[in-house]
Amino acid sequence: MAENESFNAPPTVERSAAGRVDRAHVLAFVTDPETEAVLREVLVDAAPQGLDVRRGDIRVAVAALHKMPTPKILIVDVSGEEQPFTALANLSDVVEPDVRVLVVGDQENVNFYRQVTRGLGALEYLYKPLTRDMVARFFGPLVMPQAAQQEAVHGGRVVTITGVRGGVGATTIAANLAWYFGVGARRHTVLLDPDLHTGNAAMLLDAKAGSGLRTALEAPQRIDELFVERVAQPIGDRLHVLAGEERLTEQPVYAAGAAQRLLDALRKRYNFVVADVPFAPLQLYRDLLDHAHQRVLVMEPTLAGIREALRMLALPSGPTQPRRAVVVLNRLGLPGGLSRAQVEDALKLKPDVCIPYLPRQLGTAASMGEPEAGQKGGFRAGLIQLAREVAFVRLLDSSVAGKDLQVQPKPRRRLFGLMK
Repeated sequence: MAENESFNAPPTVERSAAGRVDRAHVLAFVTDPETEAVLREVLVDAAPQGLDVRRGDIRVAVAALHKMPTPKILIVDVSGEEQPFTALANLSDVVEPDVRVLVVGDQENVNFYRQVTRGLGALEYLYKPLTRDMVARFFGPLVMPQAAQQEAVHGGRVVTITGVRGGVGATTIAANLAWYFGVGARRHTVLLDPDLHTGNAAMLLDAKAGSGLRTALEAPQRIDELFVERVAQPIGDRLHVLAGEERLTEQPVYAAGAAQRLLDALRKRYNFVVADVPFAPLQLYRDLLDHAHQRVLVMEPTLAGIREALRMLALPSGPTQPRRAVVVLNRLGLPGGLSRAQVEDALKLKPDVCIPYLPRQLGTAASMGEPEAGQKGGFRAGLIQLAREVAFVRLLDSSVAGKDLQVQPKPRRRLFGLMK
């Protein structure tokens, strides 16, 4: 039998052209409520033609697809399946050959990923627990390919941290997140503080602010990789800070396009660019927010915080942002503040990350210029959760390349992917 013959759908699912008009755009079968909630939230905008998420494993999917038209995009869950490749082979017997298959599972090893994608022909595989960022970055463009924008510069990931109002702890979170990436996770990271007059992100890491950032913003033609190497101040071998401290009587002149050029240069040098970006009516700040890959909004459990968070969530996303901003509810348990349930009811969504109220602990760390992310406790736990939300690393990353590398039997043919 020729290889292409293996893609032909069996007679039970062959339908006339008229019958295929009613095909669902995206149909998902998942086994747990957490995965269902993430898919619904992230993919609802990416699939305006229709998103149908049902509860069930891959066996339920096979049984259902015996009796209904094949969707254009199918998401299946192989978690807990003893023989996932056999189950996927059974699935291929009841779907049309042009179906685009995305797989969710619980195995976190490289060989399984390769077998599912390269061997069986599924477009993508993600392992649980899913985060919104994972789904937006890797499933989103496949669900709505025309919405995916190819990045002109391949390189690091840009994350902006913005307080919905002053004094909510955004700078503390930005500095500690950068420290966690650069020191804790050993990834090349730069902390960018674009506030040339009153920014204090560098101070939280006991770093120096220089004049290089102002030069970059006023004369972007001077920006290159060598320039970045000179002006970023080292905190460790994989953590740098780029900040300025100008006189209050001086107003630097921001050159159009300088933010994008600076970010492009930083992304060539660093895996992560963490930018502490205030929300103010300045073009520099708006450009940084628009060119980030992920925005993070930090709020307190107060009525004022809720009002400003809703306003900022309503802002349009940038061209490289496939999902809404990540919401961090900071200082949960603040005396006189709202409860988590009250915040969720007012926002009409659940905050992605909650960090408890720790005034003494964080105040001491800030005074000493030492990151709180290095200590155990509620702040570190929240920060690790935030890092996962904004910077999911793919299965093939070296951090998991050595885990559970059991060799799976090589499939004899590709089962999906006749048309990609």
